[in-house]
Amino acid sequence: MSEFVRGLKDKETNDIQYNGNAFLRLMGYLRPYIKTVLICFVLVAILTALDLYRPMLIGDAIDQYILTIEGETADAALAALSPDQRWHGILKTAALYIGVMLVAFVCNRMQYLMIQEMGQKIVYTLRTELMAHVQSLSMRFFDTTPVGRIVTRITNDTEAINDLYSNIIVRLFRNVIKVIGLIAVMLMLDVKMALLSLVMVPVVAVLTFIFRRLSRKCYQVVKTRITALNTFLSEHLSGMRVIQIFHREREKCDEFDEKNTALYKAGFQEMMIFGIFRPLIYLASIVATAIILGGGSSQVLTGAISIGTLYMFTQYISQLFQPIQELAEMFTTLQSAIASAEKIFTLMDVEPIVKEKSNPVKPVEIKGRIEFDHVWFAYETRDGKTPTPDTMDNNNWVLRDVSFVIEPGQKVAFVGATGAGKSSILNLIGRYYDIQKGAIRIDGVDIRDMSREQIRAAIGQVQQDVFIFTGDIKHNIRLRDDSITDETIREAARNTNASHFIERLPHQYDERVTERGATFSAGQRQLLSFARTLAYDPTILILDEATANIDTETEQWIQEAVKTLMEGRTSIMVAHRLSTIQHCDRIIVMHHGKIRESGTHQELLEQDGIYKKLYQLQLA
Repeated sequence: MSEFVRGLKDKETNDIQYNGNAFLRLMGYLRPYIKTVLICFVLVAILTALDLYRPMLIGDAIDQYILTIEGETADAALAALSPDQRWHGILKTAALYIGVMLVAFVCNRMQYLMIQEMGQKIVYTLRTELMAHVQSLSMRFFDTTPVGRIVTRITNDTEAINDLYSNIIVRLFRNVIKVIGLIAVMLMLDVKMALLSLVMVPVVAVLTFIFRRLSRKCYQVVKTRITALNTFLSEHLSGMRVIQIFHREREKCDEFDEKNTALYKAGFQEMMIFGIFRPLIYLASIVATAIILGGGSSQVLTGAISIGTLYMFTQYISQLFQPIQELAEMFTTLQSAIASAEKIFTLMDVEPIVKEKSNPVKPVEIKGRIEFDHVWFAYETRDGKTPTPDTMDNNNWVLRDVSFVIEPGQKVAFVGATGAGKSSILNLIGRYYDIQKGAIRIDGVDIRDMSREQIRAAIGQVQQDVFIFTGDIKHNIRLRDDSITDETIREAARNTNASHFIERLPHQYDERVTERGATFSAGQRQLLSFARTLAYDPTILILDEATANIDTETEQWIQEAVKTLMEGRTSIMVAHRLSTIQHCDRIIVMHHGKIRESGTHQELLEQDGIYKKLYQLQLA
């Protein structure tokens, strides 16, 4: 595997800037729910109208029923109302006010539940699409992208977008309508008082503009540092064994503290911006109310307006600054959602390097004939970029003009020094990477013309580093393929000797498995991978150092399992221990990306070349 590791420099790259309009693209997800959005907008319009009506209701009650004693109203009809009539009028107003509040409560609950359900469904769809897209990407993407960054995109960033759909859109519409409605109502009541009420609005507008710019920058910094922290945690928690072996806990804690401090400072700056903006808006509302009370009181004394009208203006001015403040803060949250959306869409726009044709060739049956025809392959260019047809002269070639044919049912092994190109050949057969020159054919068909799904379904691959998933034994063998029955699982385990340790477990095939199968030995994990491969019954078998690093107790079981797996299949092996491949039909010796020798074990010994030297070194 070393030429693979050497060919891929694991570097943390910065996020690519998204060039499209993320907001418009997010709005595209609303199309299936346009009816729900329209209903919510209607409900919000009703709520806004009710909010505007409530101060009118109280103000009119003050003028009509409370201040209707002789000399305090210019309306003779109102002055003539009896105490009972005024009391009934007050009760009627109270009942109407309660009715308005009840209607507002029902409308608010309805729109809240509808918009929350819609938001959850959209985010579910987005998260599903993102995961499906990530799984479709080529291995090159995962070689160069930290796992923590991908996890952040699928979890944190999609959740940030949820607030956009389930909260911001409707509240944004409501607050805009409310501000417009408040200004319109105040102008209809009294133009002079309305202009007096709006004196502080330009000040608030300037504060909002400044706040929006500063908060946007803070949100972007916070998002970037959260991603950096998640990436650090994902990598170092997975490599905790190495950290403890080399006693680097303190150094890694210091490194974590640097990233944690950077996130803390970004969060503190964000908090400070909010901590300054909100009091300033509140102060502006206090000043505006004082202006209204001062100017309005003089107008009440001159008889230009009534006390009820003054009450309405004080209520409207207090309502006016609340939606303005919410709009500013929502713009900040909106910027956060858009920043998350940009990162998500940047990931979703990553094109797979290994692309499949729209109408691939699909043979009825794959027999297992493999042909490499003058294959040239590189993981990257000399300057660390992805190879393209234009970079042929600048590529770090891992394979150079490699040609060979493996007939169906043959057992072929690849040997050579570290970095010779052995594992790269195995990666290319399953088309996890595309070659830059030449052709690879299965049963005479170029694999670039075939369906990747069909190719990989025909290939069973057992690697040296076995990955075991959290779940149980059956889950790890079946891998959610319901066509594989429990009996097939047991038979595969028996034929690969995995049953020897599985059936000694307390719950046997239902035994719970911890993350990465940490409670199993390396040999037991390897036997599980053999059972998994056999259960899928592949036509082509690939063994990449599958017999390395095993304990002596299970070595004999594994050797027997290998023989069972290889029976009747085109088998390709990579092994450093030459004693495990002597039975192969052909052994191909790789050196610096080229085929240097080929033949049976005995033929290669007689050639007195590289293979014989490797064999003698191992004997020594």
